[in-house]
Amino acid sequence: MLKEWGVEATAGSLILFRRIGAMYLALALMFFLGRAAAPSDLRSAVCLVMGGAIALLAGLGLFEYLARRVGAGVFRSVVGEAVLAAGFVWVWWGGQ
Repeated sequence: MLKEWGVEATAGSLILFRRIGAMYLALALMFFLGRAAAPSDLRSAVCLVMGGAIALLAGLGLFEYLARRVGAGVFRSVVGEAVLAAGFVWVWWGGQ
C-alpha cells in the first residue's frame, strides 16, 4: 500500500501498518458479528462515530495528496473510505 501511495516503506511504517491492520481486523469482526443488531442508541452512536472517523480518513488522504506527501494511488483508498463512511451514515439514517 505504501508503494501504491508513493511513500517509502521503512521498518517503522511497516510496524505501524501491521498494528493498525490488527485493529481494523478487530473492528471488522465486531461489525460483522453485530450486523443484525436491532436499532438502538448504541448502534446509532457507533454508526455516527465510525462514519465520521472514516470520512476524516478520506479527508486526510486528500489533504496529504494536496500537500504532495503521497501519490495519486491514495485515491483508491479515499474512494473506498468515502463509500464506507456513507454506508455507516446510511445505516444510522435508516435506524432513525
